[in-house]
Amino acid sequence: MKHVFIINPAAGKADTTTEVAANIRAVCLERALDYDILTTEYPRHAVELVKKKAVEYAGEEIRFYACGGDGTLNEVAAGAAGLHGVSVTHYPCGSGNDFIKLFGADCTSFKKLENLIDGKDVALDYIESDCGVCFNVFSVGVDARIASGMQKYKRIPLLHGTMAYHASTVEHVLRGLHEPYGIEIDGVDYSGRRTLILAGNGRFYGGGYNPVPEADPTDGLLDVLVIDAVDLLTVMKVIGAYKAGKHRQYPQYIKHLRAKEMTVWHRDGKDMTVNLDGEIVLAPRVSLRVAEHKIRFTIPRCEELLPPRIVE
Repeated sequence: MKHVFIINPAAGKADTTTEVAANIRAVCLERALDYDILTTEYPRHAVELVKKKAVEYAGEEIRFYACGGDGTLNEVAAGAAGLHGVSVTHYPCGSGNDFIKLFGADCTSFKKLENLIDGKDVALDYIESDCGVCFNVFSVGVDARIASGMQKYKRIPLLHGTMAYHASTVEHVLRGLHEPYGIEIDGVDYSGRRTLILAGNGRFYGGGYNPVPEADPTDGLLDVLVIDAVDLLTVMKVIGAYKAGKHRQYPQYIKHLRAKEMTVWHRDGKDMTVNLDGEIVLAPRVSLRVAEHKIRFTIPRCEELLPPRIVE
């Protein structure tokens, strides 16, 4: 098997490329593995690197290791989607690393490279959309707008991390929490003014939010939340339950659906801010669906690590 490690220097709070690469080399040399270490240089570069290596090693088994955060995993998965003889996995070096949290407390095993190399493959769903592949969570609405706004505030001295998040939150609360969306889910119309629309293949996003704990990336379905137009006081009341996956406490505001496909568009024809695994894109209309084919995802060797279908 070819082992291809793709390191994102921009992942996490500091560039740890040197340290990560040194650890990879040490483990691979000790195990006498056939390996490559590649470094991304710009957004979506990992997609290109995966496709290039898949052509170079055509006919051989290849495992791609996303060495970064959820955005890096998204790019590696996007490059591998639809390819034969290819598996992907996550060697977490980012700050969020949300997707692998669905494997429970023992998701820390992903950080043990020896266990990851000796891991086994499971077949997982992924989301196809007009804007690209999504492995974890797709969302449109106030959360995506806040995430997009954070990038602007991070460029301001002394406004980093949670301060940038809070600054962006204030801005978008003042601009308005909800907008008019057209929404069609498995052929049923849910259009109206909405605060947030989310489709989960995975369970966690945003550095610890777990809005769809029922999501199972092996069942061929998306767990969709449609949050009605609500005011700031209501948001403050329900945000804790939303973060903890207790949306059933507020059925008057939050609809939970299970679906195979969905289309969302802005009813005023404007571009929507779309979140794909933490990556932000702009589009006036997006259609998404569970991909027909699954992707091979390597989980580390760990007796306690359970398949995602039965993780509580």
